[in-house]
Parts: sequence; structure tokens; C-alpha cells
Amino acid sequence: MESVLMRIGEVAAFFNVSVKAMRIYEKMGILKPVKVDEKTGYRYYSADQIKQLDALLELRELGFSLAEIRDLLENGITQEQYMEVLVHKKVMWQEKMSQAQDRIDTIDEVIEKLVNSKPPVKLHELTEAERAHLLSRLACLDVNLHELHGRNILSEALWL
Repeated sequence: MESVLMRIGEVAAFFNVSVKAMRIYEKMGILKPVKVDEKTGYRYYSADQIKQLDALLELRELGFSLAEIRDLLENGITQEQYMEVLVHKKVMWQEKMSQAQDRIDTIDEVIEKLVNSKPPVKLHELTEAERAHLLSRLACLDVNLHELHGRNILSEALWL
């Protein structure tokens, strides 16, 4: 009994992907049609390829690049290797989340400084003692330029 084949447009519509994306998957060697009609150029896909496309789209959703997906599919990895790949991708996403949280925290700090900052004061309006204090803190910055402490001093000076 001959298996049922679906045309590229039917498969694309079913998975809500473009025909162009399907052709890109084909060009990259990720998902080649089981049959191409020589007269019409129609591409046909089998049930197994539908499963493969489903897996491909799931991996894309998890953040894998097409090159990574191609490598995974070409190499025929074991379940254990697949688990390792997924754990690695999870760690990558956790690092990105941590970086994003660091940026959010920095934005919160800037907002807090803006809310709590005094109105801007011009240097010539500062007292001698205030100018001396500011200059001494800036001098410390030169010594500690590559340290976080130096960054905090500069930040303080900017938010006077």
C-alpha cells in the first residue's frame, strides 16, 4: 500500500510556516521532500517527514539555529546526547536570563538615582569643600579605573 504524501503547500499550511521556509529547510539538507514531480516541480512529503518537521519546529522554538538542527538530524544522536544538547541550551537560556536581569537591575538603579537625585548643580555653584571632595573622589577613580569601585565613584559624581 502506497503511503499518503502531502504537497509542500499543504504541509506548510498545516504547520503555519511559509513555503519559502520549507524550501530553505530543503536547501540546507534538513528536510528534503520524499518525491519531486518532474513535470510540475511539486514537492511531496511523507508522514515521517511531517514528524521530522514537527521536531524541527520544536527545536526552532527552543532557540536552536537551523545549522544546529541540521547537525543534530544528520548525526543521528542518541537520547542521552540529545538530553546533553537540551541541557546545554537550557544553560544558555539561563545565562541570557541572568544577563537580562542584570540589565533590568541596572535600569532600576538608574531610575532610582533619577528619582532621588538632587537638582543639577554647576561646579561653580559648589563650595570649595564640595569641589575638593568631588575632585578627590574623581582622583580615586583614576587609581581604581578597572575596578567596580571606580565605576561607582564615577556614578556617584555624575548623580550629585
